Amino acid sequence: MTTTTSPQPTGHQSTYARHDWSSAFRNVGVELTDVPLVAARGSIPADLAGTLYRNGPGRLERGGRWVHHPFDGDGMIAAFRFEAGQAYLTNRFVRTEGWLAEEKAGKFVYRGVFGTQKPGGPLANAFDLRLKNIANTQVVRLGDQLLALWEAAEPHALDPRTLETLELSTLTGVLKSGEAFSAHPRFDPGHHGEPRMVTFGVKAGPTSTIRLMEFATQDQPDGVRAGDLVADSRHGFKGFAFLHDFAITPSWAVFLQNAVAFNPLPFVLGQKGAAQCLASKPGEAGQFWLVPRQGGHHAGATPVQVPAPEGFVFHHLNAFEDSATGEVVVDSIYYDDFPSIGPEVDFREIDFASIPEGQLRRCRIDPRTGAVQSEWLEQRCCEFAMVHPARQGLEPCFAWMAVAERERGNDPLQAIEKLDLHTGERRVWSAAPRGFVSEPVMVPRLPAGKERFSEDPVAENPVAENLVAEDSGWVLVPVWNGARCATDLVILNAADMTEQAVLELPLAIPYGLHGSWAQA
Repeated sequence: MTTTTSPQPTGHQSTYARHDWSSAFRNVGVELTDVPLVAARGSIPADLAGTLYRNGPGRLERGGRWVHHPFDGDGMIAAFRFEAGQAYLTNRFVRTEGWLAEEKAGKFVYRGVFGTQKPGGPLANAFDLRLKNIANTQVVRLGDQLLALWEAAEPHALDPRTLETLELSTLTGVLKSGEAFSAHPRFDPGHHGEPRMVTFGVKAGPTSTIRLMEFATQDQPDGVRAGDLVADSRHGFKGFAFLHDFAITPSWAVFLQNAVAFNPLPFVLGQKGAAQCLASKPGEAGQFWLVPRQGGHHAGATPVQVPAPEGFVFHHLNAFEDSATGEVVVDSIYYDDFPSIGPEVDFREIDFASIPEGQLRRCRIDPRTGAVQSEWLEQRCCEFAMVHPARQGLEPCFAWMAVAERERGNDPLQAIEKLDLHTGERRVWSAAPRGFVSEPVMVPRLPAGKERFSEDPVAENPVAENLVAEDSGWVLVPVWNGARCATDLVILNAADMTEQAVLELPLAIPYGLHGSWAQA
C-alpha cells in the first residue's frame, strides 16, 4: 500500500484481478459484539475517540439466487468504537420487515428497486408494487437514536451501542407512514447559531415535491431537544425528480434534477425493477434547484431554477456562497450518462469500460442571471467525496475521495485521494493491486484548546472554534482485501495521507455505501 504526491495526473496504467474485486460480493455470515481489533500494522491513534458507523448491503444471496444489483441487498450496520488507542467491532443486520420475512422464508419474497425479482418470472412479479425498505444506504446519529436510512421510506431507529433494531421511526410524527426520507442528510456545523441535520424527501411524478427538513442535533437552551424538527418547507417543481443527494450553504439547499424520464410500465408488468425504468433524455440538460433555507438570507423567497451542464449526478461534494461574486458554487461528481446494469448483466462481471466514470466538476451559479460556468476539478475516476465537516456549506481547501488506481478511464475504486481545491495538488494512498476501497470518512482532530483553523466567514461556527487545521485528523476507510478475502479498516493521516494503522477485521463485508462519525 503506497502514498504518492503529484501536482497533475501522469496517466500511468495499472491492472487489477477481477476475481479479487468480485470476491467481495458475498453474504455477511456472522454478527459480532464488541470484538477487540488489533492493528496488523501501525497503531491506533490514542486521541481518536468515537464511533465510525458504516452501512451497506450485507445480504446478496438467498436460496441460491443472487440480487440483480448489490444496491438491493439488505442493510448491515458495522460500528467501530475507538477509545484510548483501542478499537472494538459490533455488526448487526437491520431487522426490517422484509429481512425478517425473507429470513423466515429462505428466499426472496420482495422485488428489488434495482432489478431483483422474486422467483417465478414476470408473472410472479407483475403488479407487485411493494417497496422493500432495506435500510442499506446510510447510518447517522440523531439525538439518542441511530438511524439506518433508505431514501424511499422512513428510517429504522437502532440502539447506538448494541445496534439492536428498535422501530420503524416516524421521528416523533414528523413523517407519515411510507414517506420518503433521504439517505443523504447534510450536517450544518452552525451557520444559523446551532448545528443541524438538514435533509429532504421527494414525492416524484409529472410534478415533483421536495420536502426540506432541518433537525436540531444538540439540546438548546430554549428547550429545543436534539432530534426536534426546527424547519420544514415544501416546494413543487415540474418534471420527474431523481434526487439521491443535495448540498447546502447557509442560505440555500441545492438540488440537481437530472434529465431523466421514468416509464413505469416494465416495472408494473414485472419485467424490470423501478430504477431500471429510468432513462436519460438525450440532448437535454438537468436543472439546478436552489431552495431557500429558513433562517438564511433568502428565507421566504421563491426557489431559483437554472440549467445545469449535461451529465448525471449521484453525489455532491459540497456547496458554498462566493461573497465576492454572489455566486453559489457547487462541486459534484458528474457522469456522462446514467450508469446502470441491464436486466441480463451479472453485476459481478460488469465491464467497467462500458459504463461512464465519475469526475469532479465545479459549477458556479449566478442566482440573479441564471448563468452557469463550470470547470473540472478532478478527471480521475472518483466517487464518495467529502470535505472537513466544519466546512460543510463553506469554501473548503481540501477534499477527500475514493479514486481509481488508473488516472484515466473507469476502473474499480482502489485508492484514496486528498485534493487541494486551491492548488490542484494531489496526495494519493493506494490499496492496489489487491485492495478495493469504499467511502472514506474524514474525522477531525479535536484539541483541548480553542484554536481556530482558518479565518472562518461564519464566526459563530461552534465546530470551527474547536479545530486546529482543516486537514488535521484522520481518514477512515474500509478496504476489501482480495489477498485474504476479508475486510480491513485503514486509518490514514488526513494531512499527508500516510498510513497510521491497518485493522484486519474478522469479518468479510461487501462494498458499503455510506458511513458517519459520532464523536465520543
